[in-house]
Amino acid sequence: MQDLTQGSITRHIVSMAVFIGLGLVFQTLYFLVDLYFVSRLGSAAIAGVSAAGVTSFLVMGFSQLIGVGAMALTAQAVGRKDKAAADLVSSQSLSLSIAFAVVALVFGYTFGLSAVAKVGADAATGEAARAYLGAFLPSLAIMFPTVALGTALRAAGVVRPTMFLQTGSILLNAILAPVLIMGYGTGVPLGVAGAGWASTIAAGAGLLGMIYLFPRVQSFIRVHVRELKPNFGQWLKIIGIGVPAAAEFLLMFLIFGVVYWVIRGFGPHAQAGFGVGMRIMQSIFLPAMAIAFAAAPIAGQNFGARHYDRVRETFRRTAMICCSVMFALTLFAHVAPEVLVRPFISGDQAAMDVAIVYLKIASWNFVASGLIFTCSSMFQGLGDTRPSFVASASRLFTFAIPAIYLSTQMHLALETFWWLSVASVFLQAVFVFFLMQGMLKRKLGSADAVAAPA
Repeated sequence: MQDLTQGSITRHIVSMAVFIGLGLVFQTLYFLVDLYFVSRLGSAAIAGVSAAGVTSFLVMGFSQLIGVGAMALTAQAVGRKDKAAADLVSSQSLSLSIAFAVVALVFGYTFGLSAVAKVGADAATGEAARAYLGAFLPSLAIMFPTVALGTALRAAGVVRPTMFLQTGSILLNAILAPVLIMGYGTGVPLGVAGAGWASTIAAGAGLLGMIYLFPRVQSFIRVHVRELKPNFGQWLKIIGIGVPAAAEFLLMFLIFGVVYWVIRGFGPHAQAGFGVGMRIMQSIFLPAMAIAFAAAPIAGQNFGARHYDRVRETFRRTAMICCSVMFALTLFAHVAPEVLVRPFISGDQAAMDVAIVYLKIASWNFVASGLIFTCSSMFQGLGDTRPSFVASASRLFTFAIPAIYLSTQMHLALETFWWLSVASVFLQAVFVFFLMQGMLKRKLGSADAVAAPA
């Protein structure tokens, strides 16, 4: 266990962010490796995999029901040095994750395959989305217990082992992807389905590694078999904190779904270009996301230990570092987007042009996104994610509804949707910042703070 209630806050942020960031990089590479090899199969395959990949936001959303609540409760228990509470939360979050994994598989195969097939711009895109998701679904189910164990470690300040496991998983995925997609060495190409199976096998290996390492890399938290029996009171407590955060991811799923829907009239090249541009943008966000994610366990442990001045300082330092990084990334994405796009779109100039323009325009909201990430992580650490959800929900009114309306208009440029998205993200950032200030005043303003050096 790492005690985050003592020592330099900046050093804690940076040291945790390095390993969280590496873990996020390798997690994102699951999709980029698939996309790289799938791009050799044409625009319909790219658009299909990108459309089906949006379901990961849906599953990530539901995984937040477990991960965010468990992280907040565990980090606060660790800050209080309450081992029994930390053990109970971790055990119950794992049993809850298993239940969600089963539900994800049942609903995914019952309804998900037909749903993603309908999103495609044409029949070929829809069939590619269906084939990919059919093989990719088990990896999404595996995400639930992996998140439960990983967030328990993060709450205890342990992030390095998770990074190493994710590194091994992505290497396995990178080895399997060309073999299963293109049939290298086997002579049996599985196409887009091979991409899904490569991710599933790698994710399964990663979960087994996590189970093996969990009790060996820290000694404070223990998952007890007797405590895996469902405790519905504890489940509700975990879910109660996680619901708003989960709803945020579901809103992201909805918004990306709206984008795919409103641009379908521009053809598979537009969907493919947006899909690649979106994945690249997510990769660009990783450094800032890693910095922001480090704030949650730091704020959580210090809030549990009643070191309120350190909670405030965590927000200030994280926001400053995160937004500075995003400013630098804005310049890079705006100046040289073709360097980022070219490896993932081979021989399709129309799709490449869409992706390049998308990144150039979307880069204007990077700094605002950095502030949003910081506030979201702080809300998690403080155990109340409702304000973050409210801010995210504002995009339904500032982006989704206007985008649907604009899609009915004649002679509308594709770039109009990208500029609308930039404006909506900026408004969200302003809104969430004021909500963050309000929460800090409510939770910390009247408390007898225990000052500690930053």
